[in-house]
Amino acid sequence: MITETLFNAENITANSPQLEQLKQLFPNCFDTSGHFLLEKFQAEIAQHTDISHEFYSMNWLGKSYAKLLRNLPPETLLAEDVEHNSKEENAHSQNVLIQGDNLEVLKHLKNAYRNSVKMIYIDPPYNTGSDGFVYQDDRKFTPEQLATLANITPDEAERILNFTDKGSNSHSAWLTFMYPRLYVARELLKEDGVIFISIDDNEVAQLKLLCDEVFGEGNFVAKLPTIMNLKGNNDEFGFAGTHEFTLVYIKNKNSVEDLNGIPLENEDLAEYSKEDEIGKYKQGATLMRTGEAGSRNARPKGYYPIYVNTELTRMSLERQKEDDFEVYPKTTKGKDMSWRRSPETLSKTFSEFIIKKTSSGISFYKKQRLEEDLEKGKKPKSLFYKPQYSSGNGTTLLESLFGKRIFNNPKPIELLKDFISIGMGKNDLILDFFAGSGSTAHAVMQLNAEDGGNRQFILVQLPEQTDTKSEAYKAGYKTIFDITKARIEKSAVKIREDFPDASGAKSIDSGFKIYQTTDNFNAVAEDEFNPNQAQLPNLTSLTESQIQTLLTTWRVYDGAKLTEIVQAVDLGGYIAYLCDKRLYLLHEHFNSQHLLTFIQKLDNDTAFNPNRVIVFGNHIESAMQQELNQALASYSNRKNISLSLIVRA
Repeated sequence: MITETLFNAENITANSPQLEQLKQLFPNCFDTSGHFLLEKFQAEIAQHTDISHEFYSMNWLGKSYAKLLRNLPPETLLAEDVEHNSKEENAHSQNVLIQGDNLEVLKHLKNAYRNSVKMIYIDPPYNTGSDGFVYQDDRKFTPEQLATLANITPDEAERILNFTDKGSNSHSAWLTFMYPRLYVARELLKEDGVIFISIDDNEVAQLKLLCDEVFGEGNFVAKLPTIMNLKGNNDEFGFAGTHEFTLVYIKNKNSVEDLNGIPLENEDLAEYSKEDEIGKYKQGATLMRTGEAGSRNARPKGYYPIYVNTELTRMSLERQKEDDFEVYPKTTKGKDMSWRRSPETLSKTFSEFIIKKTSSGISFYKKQRLEEDLEKGKKPKSLFYKPQYSSGNGTTLLESLFGKRIFNNPKPIELLKDFISIGMGKNDLILDFFAGSGSTAHAVMQLNAEDGGNRQFILVQLPEQTDTKSEAYKAGYKTIFDITKARIEKSAVKIREDFPDASGAKSIDSGFKIYQTTDNFNAVAEDEFNPNQAQLPNLTSLTESQIQTLLTTWRVYDGAKLTEIVQAVDLGGYIAYLCDKRLYLLHEHFNSQHLLTFIQKLDNDTAFNPNRVIVFGNHIESAMQQELNQALASYSNRKNISLSLIVRA
């Protein structure tokens, strides 16, 4: 029997989890007191690694605090919006919208979605001074506590706590806000996962350095000037601003050859003006010039003639007509060169060559096929612009959905659709933890409807209050989260209307499930779960809604995705919950008869194969816990199941 306390912040410091990872890999580099032996570690890896003692680092007031925040466990629980999720359009959806602080949410998702997200897109606060950003991640540490946990001086701790108390919007405050979010988000990305971050001039320099630290400078892909207003904003000093930026990083650049392309447009299609029996094509890259693969002496089998007809429409390894002429590898500095390909390999690809006479002789080019390029798209340019990217288009679209202007400067979905096409495949998962008006979800559903994809999204949005004088508030949208939710619902209706043929067997997933972070509940049993209850240390009896919240939180902690099916299991009148081979015993009054029914079900139900039993210790007496542990330890079964018991407080 294993006893656990989830989300235990005891002994967590700014570097303790990272040091624990090192201890697992290099236990010999720690002394008996647990101190890290740096010189021994360097000696351990020196023969395999070039160690540099010179490096560039980024530092700011609050960095130690940000490192501590990245490691601390969440302080909240995850609750399900059962009413919303039970609706027909949402019940089987793989899309998720989560209400809550995004740092808390990312920490909740870390176990279940680690290495699962193909693409992240975020549009964080730009910290312009007028966008409302103030720093709010305050864990209520004393200066002495923070100094100890972050390994900093009391004076520095005092200065950090001053800007958390005051709600600062300095560069340091913004970096302290962004660092732990990006750090945890990186853990969710697949090895070939990519992140796109929208930003403007105020923080782009700081964000680039921060991303270099979090993702690694070698995993930088691009800093795209993204044209949002070609006419320019004449309110800006000196120059009329036309663009913002999009930073792009890959988690592990070595894990992927390249990013995807973007869809071809009409002017692109017009370039495929040639056609043969296979289909349309255009002239592509040079496949082979007359001798570029080394000398004839080094590669003698690469020196042979290719026969080309006078019309430059045919090539072969033997003369087909008397006027066919020979093309040999060229001579360079008196040396005969060789072809890159062997005759056997080359002969299989003759139909894919375009033959051209150039000033340097005969060159062979690839037939770039339309069908292939429609599938993979075209390589996007680093200056990111289309007329459809105009920020005004995003505003117009949102106004058409809501009938009024309820959100400022939403991202145009054409821009996001191209980012999505570049960053992920048709069956991948995207995460946006600064969801705003919900443009990312709209773009995902729209693109799925257009190309038959099955992309899924997870969106996270804080229930930030709207201004009481705003059109949004007057229309009944009291928080930004209310706008996010309504945008997804309204855009889904519009997409179903625009694409009626997509509602058949392979329908668009235009539903979504809702979850929210809630404060830890107290010990007083209530008929209705109040998500704003204060935390109290000693839980006794929980209501049904609280038990469901505990179940959601625990199963995600244990690695089950939010959309994973949860099965209620009747153990002779006691309801347990099965999810991803984990059986949760959360209700009170589990007794010996229920245990007997559980064992019988293990023996007789071929589909019942849990490998872990997880118990809410406050609801099951210790004597019953011991009886359950002994039964599992001594259980002999025909299914060869290895069962373990975990008791959580």
